[in-house]
Amino acid sequence: MELIDLRSDTVTRPDAPMIAAMANAAVGDDVYGEDPTVNELQDTVAGLLGKEAALFVPTGVMSNQLCLKVLTSPGDEVIIGENCHIYNYETGAPALLSGVQIHPIPDTHGCMELDAVEEAIREDAYYLPRTALVALEQTHNREGGAVIPIDRIAAISRLAGERGIARHLDGARLWNACVATGITPGTYAAHFDTVSVCLSKGLGAPAGSVMAGTRRHVEIARHFRKIWGGGWRQAGILAAAGLHALRNNVERLREDHENARLFADALHDTPNLQVLHTPQTNIVLFAIRGTGAPEFEAHVAQFGVKISAAFKGKLRAVFHKDVTQQSAMRAAECVRAAAEGLSSSGENA
Repeated sequence: MELIDLRSDTVTRPDAPMIAAMANAAVGDDVYGEDPTVNELQDTVAGLLGKEAALFVPTGVMSNQLCLKVLTSPGDEVIIGENCHIYNYETGAPALLSGVQIHPIPDTHGCMELDAVEEAIREDAYYLPRTALVALEQTHNREGGAVIPIDRIAAISRLAGERGIARHLDGARLWNACVATGITPGTYAAHFDTVSVCLSKGLGAPAGSVMAGTRRHVEIARHFRKIWGGGWRQAGILAAAGLHALRNNVERLREDHENARLFADALHDTPNLQVLHTPQTNIVLFAIRGTGAPEFEAHVAQFGVKISAAFKGKLRAVFHKDVTQQSAMRAAECVRAAAEGLSSSGENA
């Protein structure tokens, strides 16, 4: 039985052309700044984002946290959406690594309201934390891959700029937003001081993220990357995978978006199951009645489909390059059969 893994787009595996690019990569010692493939990747991403410089790092969490580090000082406060990745899934790193306080505000459908952002900005008083940074996420994972509208981004960025507040974009799935909207990475990035992008999700590289900003930002980030244990040597092998992904796998994200929509459509009107949104990109969130989300995750696995009980009471299916349209439809059939089986077994009584 074919196993269909929809837990995340991080489960992708390098294909033969990517492995060949990795095998043929020119390498050097990146701690000395001498890996030509790493340098090429950094220059490429900086160019795509319209930034002065960029830094290749092992993970998206490190990339986000380096950006927070270079834009804040200990005791500062960061305004952030209450459902965003940095607040929920980075293990309290802002407090531990940068000594900053998080000020979460509602971000329904991934969007913080401009009035709520303005209300959250602290007054200038010695006994209050300084509002140093506003951070957004594009696309928004916990809101089902929602795309934050560019006009909302521009308005928040403009407000922050007027108040002397820095701006960071967690663009782990920024590539998906660009493909869904036709807006370039540089257009999105222009509204932020720093940007973090991921290579190991929908683009299919085995590891790596890139943070971008000014040369000074990257200089400071390189220092802290070393402190945090992120300095690496012949990393060009991984950088080559990232370059291959950027050159070959961005436009094909449309296939993932289409497969997500087909999957969601196939689940409509399924007993005990509710699709929670119309997918904009590659993530589908749904809820199940009659059993808990973790229990349903285990139940569906018996049909050869892996999904994620990602959030309280919700299940998540994420589409990626290793899932064909045929596999997406078979996965929907399996999830539907598992949900319908709850009725026949009396589990929802």
